[in-house]
Amino acid sequence: MRSMTTIVVPSSDSASASQAEVTAEIAAVETEYHRGGVEETQPRLNYPPYRSSVLRHPTEALVHADPEAIELSAPCFGERDVHPLDSDLTIQHGGQPIGERIIVTGRIVDGDGRPVRRQLVEIWQANASGRYAHKRDQHPAPLDPNFTGVGRCLTDDDGTYRFTTIKPGPYPWRNHHNAWRPAHIHFSLFGTKFTQRMVTQMYFPGDPLFGLDPIYQSITDQKARDRLVAAYDHDVTAHEWATGYRWDIVLTGSARTPLEH
Repeated sequence: MRSMTTIVVPSSDSASASQAEVTAEIAAVETEYHRGGVEETQPRLNYPPYRSSVLRHPTEALVHADPEAIELSAPCFGERDVHPLDSDLTIQHGGQPIGERIIVTGRIVDGDGRPVRRQLVEIWQANASGRYAHKRDQHPAPLDPNFTGVGRCLTDDDGTYRFTTIKPGPYPWRNHHNAWRPAHIHFSLFGTKFTQRMVTQMYFPGDPLFGLDPIYQSITDQKARDRLVAAYDHDVTAHEWATGYRWDIVLTGSARTPLEH
C-alpha cells in the first residue's frame, strides 16, 4: 500500500516564484478557460502553475498491454486479505494518535448510480501536523508514533466504504515560495483489475488554501472541483467520539470524480 503522496522537488527558479505570481497564473488560466466555453471535468495534464505537472503524465504514446497477461503476474486479493480493523487508522499502534478524530464514509457508484460492491479502497494521508510517515518528508513538524496514516477496506453491498482516522493538517511543498497544500486524504480504488486503478484526493469544506493551491486549481471547472470536497454530515458524526464527513465517488459519466495525475 502506498504511504504518501509524491514529493515534488522543482527547480530553484520555480520554487522562488511567489504565491502572488502563482495566483496570477491560476487566474489567467481560469479566465482563458471561461472564454473557451468547453467544460472540463478532469485535471489538466499540463498546468503551468503546478510546476511539475508536465512530468506527471506520459509524454510518449501508450503501449497497449494485454490485461489478462498482466493479471498473471500482478498481485491479487480477496475478502480474507482485508481485515475489518484495517479501516480504523486510530487503533494501529499502542496509543491514541494526536488530532481531531473523524469518520469518512460514502458510496462508490458508476455513472448510473449503481453501487460498486467489494471494491478495494485504500487511503493514505499526513498526520494532524501535516507530516507523512515517510523518510522523504522532511517537513519540520512532529511525527506521531501512534499514527502511520494508511488504511483500507472493501465496499459493502451498497457500495459504501467507511474509515475512522485523524483529520490531516496542511503542509508545505516546494512548488513555489510559501506554498501549502490544503488538508486532504488520498484515495485509491483498484476496480476489478490492477490495470483499472484510480487515484484521487478528498478535501475538507471551507479550506482557505483552495484558491492558492495549483493542484486543486488544475481542475479548471468549479463544479468538478466541488466533487472533490467532502461534506460535513452530522448523522455520520459519533457522539463524543468523532466528527463525520460524507464523500461519494462516481466512476463514470459526466459527473465522475476527478482523477489525480
